Amino acid sequence: MAVVLVSLLIGTGVLLKFVYEPFPGQAYESILYLQRHVFFGQLIRNIHHWSGNGIIIVAFLHFLRVFFTNAFHSPRQFNWIIGLGLFFVVLCSNLTGYLMPWDQLAFWAVTICTGMLEYIPAAGPWLQKLLRGGPEVGPATLSNFYAIHTAFLPALLIILMPFHFWRVRKAGGLVIPRTPAEDAETRGESVETMPNLILREVVVALVLFAFILVFSMLFNAPLESQANPGLSPNPTKAPWYFVGIQEMLMHFHPLFAFLIIPVLIIVALLSLPYIDYQSHTAGVWFTSFKGRRTALIAALAATIATPLGILADEYIIDLAAWMHGVPASISNGLIPFTLVLTAIAGFYILIKRRYSLTNNEAIQSIFVLFLTAFLILTVTGIWFRGTGMKLIWPL
Repeated sequence: MAVVLVSLLIGTGVLLKFVYEPFPGQAYESILYLQRHVFFGQLIRNIHHWSGNGIIIVAFLHFLRVFFTNAFHSPRQFNWIIGLGLFFVVLCSNLTGYLMPWDQLAFWAVTICTGMLEYIPAAGPWLQKLLRGGPEVGPATLSNFYAIHTAFLPALLIILMPFHFWRVRKAGGLVIPRTPAEDAETRGESVETMPNLILREVVVALVLFAFILVFSMLFNAPLESQANPGLSPNPTKAPWYFVGIQEMLMHFHPLFAFLIIPVLIIVALLSLPYIDYQSHTAGVWFTSFKGRRTALIAALAATIATPLGILADEYIIDLAAWMHGVPASISNGLIPFTLVLTAIAGFYILIKRRYSLTNNEAIQSIFVLFLTAFLILTVTGIWFRGTGMKLIWPL
C-alpha cells in the first residue's frame, strides 16, 4: 500500500510541476489556475494531497504491525532502523509539501513547525535560518522546501524503499504470525509467487487506488486565502501529524517538549531491537496472552491519566506562578518532566512485578502507554483547542 501511494505521489507530483510555480507571488495563483482551468487539475491535486496524508497513516500502521508482532528482532534489527528512517522521510515530505499552496493554512502551519527549531540549544537558530532561508518564512523558504520536496526527499525514498524490501528478503521473508504455543520456525506450506502473491497485491493496489480516487472526487484538498504574513489565523496549528508535539508545548517548556522528550523517544525506538530480550517472540501478536492484557492496562491507564493531566495543567496547576522567580525551564520543564518520568517508572516497576512480565512484555506496555498518550495529545490539539489555543468542546 505504501508503494502504491508513493507511486501516486510521484506520478501526480510530476503532473503538478507542469503548472505549479514555486514563487510566493505566483504559487497561490498557479494553484487557482490548476483547479479552475486545467482539465482534471483539481482531481490531480486532490489525489496528491490525500495520498500524502494516506501514506502517513499506512506507514504508521505498518510501524505498529512490525512492533506488535515483534518483527524487529534478529535478524531484522537494522531494517527496523531503515523503516524508522523511511517514516521520518515521509513526515518531512508531507511537511515540505504543506507549504506549496502558499495559503494561510500552509504558511502559518510551516511557520509554527519551523519556529519550534529555535528551542534547540546552540544549533536551533542556525537550523531554523538554514531551513527558512532567512529569519522568516518567505520566498527563500518556499524555494528551499520546493527543492527538498521535489528532489531530495523523493530520491531518498527511491533509494531506501528497495533497500528496505531487500533486507526483508535477506532476513528470510516476512515474519509469519503465530500463537505463543507455535514454533517460530514453522512457516506453513509454501506457495508460488505467481499467481498467489502477485494476484493479492494487485487486488490490494486496485482497491486502494479506487478508494483514493473516489475520496479525491468527493473531498477537495483544502485551500484557504492567499498567505498573509501580517495576519495569523486564530488558532494557528501545526499540520495534524505534528499537533501532538504542539500540544506538548502547551504543557512543557519548549526545551523539553521539542527537544528532550522527542530525542529520548527516538533514541528508545532506535535502541529497541538491540535490547536483551528474554524470549524469542517474533510473529506473536502482543508478545503473549499476558502481554495483551498488560498492553490493554497500559492503554487504559494512559487514556485516564492523559486527559486528567491536560485538565489539571489547564485549570488547576500553575507551577510557573507558584514558583515565582524560578527559571521556566525548571518550573515548567524539569519539574513536570521529572514527575511524569517518575510516574512512568513507577508504572513500569508496578506492572512488571504485579504480572511477572518479561522484558518484551514490560517494554511493550510502556510503548502502549506512550503511544496512547501521544494519540490523545494529538486528538486534543486537533479538535479540542480553539481560539487562543484554549480548551473547547468541539460540538
